[in-house]
Amino acid sequence: MIEVIPAVLAKDINDLRQKIANVVNVTHIVQIDICDGKFVESISWPMSPYDAQSVAPILEEEEGLPYWENLDFEFDLMVKDAIKQFDFFVRLGAKRIIFHLEAEDQNELKDFINAIDPYTRENLEIGIAINTTTKIEELFPYINSIDFVQCMGIEHIGFQGEPFDEKVLAQIKSLKEKYPDLIVSVDGSVNEDTAPRLVEAGADRLVTGSLLMRSFDVKETIKELSELGS
Repeated sequence: MIEVIPAVLAKDINDLRQKIANVVNVTHIVQIDICDGKFVESISWPMSPYDAQSVAPILEEEEGLPYWENLDFEFDLMVKDAIKQFDFFVRLGAKRIIFHLEAEDQNELKDFINAIDPYTRENLEIGIAINTTTKIEELFPYINSIDFVQCMGIEHIGFQGEPFDEKVLAQIKSLKEKYPDLIVSVDGSVNEDTAPRLVEAGADRLVTGSLLMRSFDVKETIKELSELGS
């Protein structure tokens, strides 16, 4: 079965709550797209200055992320120098954290991942995302230190509804040929047309936002995508 992960790009905490509510009963995990306006053009919760008030109760453990009792959360950090804010994202409630290779100093990122506290590491999956223009060879030094790779299916990241970039298919095939057991996730322009091709190329996880937002039956759409690998 293919793991299907709904993606949420929220402007504020209320927007986040409303979007998560749409999928809370049909999935076990949600990806929260976090954009800082530096690595990517867009800014999303919780990176805007006016979001500080909504973040504080979560950091202080007075409350959790919306629907935290029912869901795990995957944070896609489209954020410059995310390693410097790692503790912040862990405290927000991440179960998985995705660093973007192009947003970090690669030597620092490798050393940082290897130095994460073992207790933290036992409870947190780490992934690295690459753009469609990035050579997969740049991932090789990290493979033994991470849990999965996320290939972006679009060139212009940080936005939903962007056109599909065919280069991601070759990236997936090459990764799976070299590392057959590596979990490969794809995020960006995952829809009815591209999903079968992504799975055929070797994708294990499909992250989708726009498709589910326009779906009349989110549960059925997720079911159909998950069965592509059967």
